Amino acid sequence: MQGLNWTWIGLEIALLPLMAMLVAYPFWRNASFIFGNIAGSMLICSAAIGLILREYVEVDKVVQACIDEGRVCWPHPSAETRFAIYACLGLFEVIVLFAISLSVERRMRNREYAVEWRR
Repeated sequence: MQGLNWTWIGLEIALLPLMAMLVAYPFWRNASFIFGNIAGSMLICSAAIGLILREYVEVDKVVQACIDEGRVCWPHPSAETRFAIYACLGLFEVIVLFAISLSVERRMRNREYAVEWRR
């Protein structure tokens, strides 16, 4: 098994943050920012763990097929590198979700003040 599966990495980068914001936004609208962040973070973390497990199964199948043939083969990049990519992307997406929630919270808080007093 050579190379990374860019389709799954691209889906995690493109689709997962949008889904997390769709889950978190109704909570944010009701001024429950913490619950929105928790819900969005849970979605991102569970998807990242699911993608790591999918990658584990795929790497394990290839390595087991090599062992059954009587030879040793190693995936390139290593399994740990593959797992780290999904984990780091998930962590980065959670950080972005929290930053967006701060922006939404600031805008909602500023709406309560007169225009002259807004920052």
